[in-house]
Amino acid sequence: MLQINYNPDVLSCLANLSNDEVFTPPKLVNEILDLLPQELFQSKETTFLDPVTKSGVFLREIAKRLNDGLKDQIPDQQERVNHIFTKQVFGIAITELTSLLARRSTYCSKKANGEFSVTTAFATEQGKIKYDRLQHTWQNGKCTYCGASEEVYSRTEDLETYAYQFIHTDKPQNIFNMKFDVIIGNPPYQLNDGGGTGSSAKPIYQHFIEQAKRLKPRYLSMIIPARWYSGGKGLDSFRNEMLQDRSIKELVDYVDSRECFPGVDIAGGICYFLWDSGYNGMCKVITVRKGEKLESVRYLNEFDTFVRDNIAVGVIHKVKSQNTKFLNSLVSSRMPFGLNSKVRPSKKGELELISSGGRGKISKSAITSGKQYVDKWKVLLSKASNDHGGQPDKEGKRRIFSRIEVMPPGTVCTESYLVVGAYSSEMEAINLTEYLKTKFCRFLVSTILLTQNITKSKFIFVPDLNMQQKWTDDHLNIKYNLSKDEINFIETVIREMN
Repeated sequence: MLQINYNPDVLSCLANLSNDEVFTPPKLVNEILDLLPQELFQSKETTFLDPVTKSGVFLREIAKRLNDGLKDQIPDQQERVNHIFTKQVFGIAITELTSLLARRSTYCSKKANGEFSVTTAFATEQGKIKYDRLQHTWQNGKCTYCGASEEVYSRTEDLETYAYQFIHTDKPQNIFNMKFDVIIGNPPYQLNDGGGTGSSAKPIYQHFIEQAKRLKPRYLSMIIPARWYSGGKGLDSFRNEMLQDRSIKELVDYVDSRECFPGVDIAGGICYFLWDSGYNGMCKVITVRKGEKLESVRYLNEFDTFVRDNIAVGVIHKVKSQNTKFLNSLVSSRMPFGLNSKVRPSKKGELELISSGGRGKISKSAITSGKQYVDKWKVLLSKASNDHGGQPDKEGKRRIFSRIEVMPPGTVCTESYLVVGAYSSEMEAINLTEYLKTKFCRFLVSTILLTQNITKSKFIFVPDLNMQQKWTDDHLNIKYNLSKDEINFIETVIREMN
């Protein structure tokens, strides 16, 4: 009898490789497949597409479920396997190397028609796992499909172009000339746009979701970075569409990506979702933190950004019921004084400059913006979060802010910092500093700070209070009538600021 064997350790090891194209562990794949109606795996007609296959783990695990689910309908295993791989399970590889890897783990042979392939029905080496090398379509130095930089990704024939086939076409339905019931996978997350890496690189995963929806599947499920909740270059329209989409039936959110992808640190965490074309309603949100799962059922568009914790939603409602003004109106934009991060102090000047390279003098004539702050007391706040990539520490806690200090009149800073507030008295600036250090304030920022960089938009839930008085966590907890559970939750996720 034909056996379909696999070694889960092989693909689990691949999943530990940190890369923009993250390999998915088999255990996680099965958690995602569990979201689907399981009767799909008992039908000879259900069609599945992984448009971004890498290790082939989605295709393999789908085939295993179909192999079990169709035993009664197609008793002969060879006939059953041939039917599954020719009629039901399809993939599009993202590179030539992953196409070979995907075929090896799915068909047990890097050639679909090879001697050791578990299916005998293919006449071609590709089978139903396609890979066609494509070039980007350049216009004004960018790819018209994915936005890749021509300077970075214009490649010779011997190098991979990363022009992913599924999104580099206006007619994805022509790739296999068929309709799919389920589109599922783990897309590439970002491309270097020539301006940086990590959270500063250009996200690309949204294009795969948008393209998949154009194919009008019954179900869509993908695992992607959670940064889309509140940030990311070029994600505003995608975020709005996702938050408004009531076909998203379930959203599973991992605060720490390392709980999802062992050893892989993805800023802001990771999430996967089930989109059901026949569903229109509230979304079941499951937040996973340190192995504990918290569930809620709510609409995703309650706020302009998505707040992952249900307890945080309750705190925000209490704050908004008492306040109409928030601290984002007091926080400066990038480059508060028009000085970029490369500016360094000089030996002479009328003003004191704070930069990442130290303190010193600078001429008043060098200030091109924020002149209204110069002669006021204000608060300096590091633009970079204290948390690595927005991730919690080993205890599951975040500090959020790193450097906070009072800036006296005549003091300015470079774009490495933000400026908060502008006061006539030192006391008000000191009180604001203490307010920013409260767990209450930092918790409200943390609800939407999923990247390394802090911006004024991250303060949209922090109330703008009277700084004539000093605020402590005890005062704030009483003012906003926080419950014991809410206070304990804040204590659990926000650490002391020494």
